[in-house]
Amino acid sequence: MKLFHSANSPFVRQCLVAAHELGLAERIELVPAAAHPINRDRAVVEKNPLGKIPALITDDGSVLHDSRVIVDFLNDLGGGDLVPVGDARWSALTGQSLADGMLDAAVLARYETALRPEALRWNDWLQGQLEKVASGLLELESRAMHFGDRVDIGTIAFGCMLGYLDFRFAQLEWRESHPNTAAWFTWFGGRDSMVATKAPSA
Repeated sequence: MKLFHSANSPFVRQCLVAAHELGLAERIELVPAAAHPINRDRAVVEKNPLGKIPALITDDGSVLHDSRVIVDFLNDLGGGDLVPVGDARWSALTGQSLADGMLDAAVLARYETALRPEALRWNDWLQGQLEKVASGLLELESRAMHFGDRVDIGTIAFGCMLGYLDFRFAQLEWRESHPNTAAWFTWFGGRDSMVATKAPSA
């Protein structure tokens, strides 16, 4: 299998964490990609018309994109339980959706400050994105005390989201006002799968 990859992408990281948890990491070849919202990487566009990563080429040549789809595929391939069944499924999927929404907002905030010309930046819009992150953190704080030792698509997505905040938005100092989340992430962030996939510059 081949995975279009950037070491700094939290969505790619979700796939890699899942692969490590499932014992599949050795089967995935990482293909460097320069996904960009304006200067699109044509090698990625050829496989994913949206030009976004992650995109996975399976052993039979099929192309899967979006971290949710890829993690689900890897879980099925590895015979894992990262995608729960029964009532736990809906909690995990909702957690994944919340974490991904927070990441979408954080990445857009990053684009606004790092890619948009300074004269064109819109501070109200930037603050609106960061408010989504703040609201999500409040919800996560109430959930985190009940996570225990869960490792599933929901907690993986939350872990990668918090790692991205540490990487790109350290100034938010989210741990100070979210002790339950901080305590949980101390444990989860120390898992071998999370340590192995941490951004090199983080």
